[in-house]
Amino acid sequence: MSDRCGWCGADPLYVDYHDTEWGVPEFDSRALWEKLILDGFQAGLSWITILRKRENFRAAFQGFDPGRIAGWGEPEVARLLADPGIVRHRGKIEATIGNARAYLDIDAREGFSAFLWDRVGGAPIQNRFAILAEVPAETDLSKAISKDLKSAGFRFCGPTIVYAWMQACGMVNDHLIACPRHAAVAKPV
Repeated sequence: MSDRCGWCGADPLYVDYHDTEWGVPEFDSRALWEKLILDGFQAGLSWITILRKRENFRAAFQGFDPGRIAGWGEPEVARLLADPGIVRHRGKIEATIGNARAYLDIDAREGFSAFLWDRVGGAPIQNRFAILAEVPAETDLSKAISKDLKSAGFRFCGPTIVYAWMQACGMVNDHLIACPRHAAVAKPV
């Protein structure tokens, strides 16, 4: 795919992520939460760092089960801080536990997926960017979603993190128009 989005470079893991996952609409609440947590862990790092550690994160966070993680405390934080397979950042680990509790509240009230997808009318926003320089780091919508998540008790979910997450889970189609994946993920869901 010679015209694929240039941000993924030539790393086979990154290329596979771009070609099979990034931008594909995700509607499963738990999967959306996992992706948001991983984007929070990315803050200050490159996405490829998180991608290379994703399976370690999944093991360490027991499949990103919010019901399980919501009950964690200092023993689990200490265990995770000692795990070299993940990003060992106390603030991000503690935020994940709090975010699990916030997720459970939202999911019980209206469904986490509905809470988020309602903001885009239930379907991805179809952007038509020609070059990477046109792709924003955040938007008014990512600012609004970030504010709503923070009001619900989430942390590590600023507007830039939220926009990267929206791109990853297909709420916005930010594949460049020359990239074959743009048309592929633009198909009706």
